[in-house]
Amino acid sequence: MTACAIEPPSAGAEHEAPTTRYAITADGAYAARLAPDGENWFPERWTLDGPEPYAVPLPGAQPEEPGTEVHPMGDGRVLIHRLVERRHAFSLLYPTGPGTGELPVGSVECPEPGTRLTMLPPAPGGERAYALAVGDASTAVWLVAGGAAGPERVAEVRGRCSGGVWLDPAGRMLALDRELGGRTKTVVVDLGRDGEVSPLLQIAPDSDDRLLLADPDSGLLVISSDAASPGQERLGWGVMGSTLPVRFPGALLLPDCAVTPFAAQPGQVLTPEHCAVALRVDGPLGTWVGTWRPTERRIRHLPAPEGWLAGSGLWTPEGLLRLPYATAATPCGVADLPLPEREEGEPGAAAKEPEAPREQRAPCPVPLQKAPLGEVTAR
Repeated sequence: MTACAIEPPSAGAEHEAPTTRYAITADGAYAARLAPDGENWFPERWTLDGPEPYAVPLPGAQPEEPGTEVHPMGDGRVLIHRLVERRHAFSLLYPTGPGTGELPVGSVECPEPGTRLTMLPPAPGGERAYALAVGDASTAVWLVAGGAAGPERVAEVRGRCSGGVWLDPAGRMLALDRELGGRTKTVVVDLGRDGEVSPLLQIAPDSDDRLLLADPDSGLLVISSDAASPGQERLGWGVMGSTLPVRFPGALLLPDCAVTPFAAQPGQVLTPEHCAVALRVDGPLGTWVGTWRPTERRIRHLPAPEGWLAGSGLWTPEGLLRLPYATAATPCGVADLPLPEREEGEPGAAAKEPEAPREQRAPCPVPLQKAPLGEVTAR
């Protein structure tokens, strides 16, 4: 299972924390969120890999601030990030019978005014947690949990970085969208080589290119760029390490709607064109779910479950889309949506079954500017 998402504020939603975060571990076993309790907020852990999902509240001695971040770890504990004046404090929370245990793991101080520190998506393996400290001229990557002795700065990148996508199952290659010199391009930070930085996504010299989603199994990359239509961001797709063109399908351009990918189907080894992608669609009529494959010429639109923690979910390798939701009647629920079958005559509908998976290797990041810009087609 592969997914992670940040829950954006819903327009007009009551009791919505400005930075409410719902995050899922890379293997889909656990999730964490800052849950509402009247006017207050408290951490909550969700267990997703059992017969039925269930939530464990992890309240502290006092309610949390709305901007507090929570981050699920692979062992079931929840890392909490609190801002105390200009000090960012981190602790691991765990249930202890009727109460909540708390293990402080250290803090990070950001002396430079205006520096913003936020958690990165859960890393594969679930043993380590990372945060991004964005300053005026540079960005630091911090290992805030799972290190030898408290938080440790593991990389420094010139420019202001955002995003954060893991490119390999080992949690070594981290993609960041870097703003430098007035342009945004995606770079790779190699945490196994002292934070070495190399280019990944540079489609055209004067374009803004961002990586939104990556699937390490198939190598599929979902990107956002204005290279195909200057002044207009378009969703496109490419393949890690490929020399094939970057494509910008017309199917992903919906008038008056914002389309955001949030999960890719794992297990599609060496077949990125068949990898299903889950999309959050925000339009004049509300928010709903879309699914799409690179082989398809349209988005399949699906109603979101009531109380969906919008923009979050995960795929199973078999093609089941799992969407977490919370309502008054069901405070911890997961709706399972099967992947729609390909229609007869649709590209890929009669495709042969893929061959048995070959020995899997982590894809090697290769700058996509080496591939020519693909035609703006519906493919």
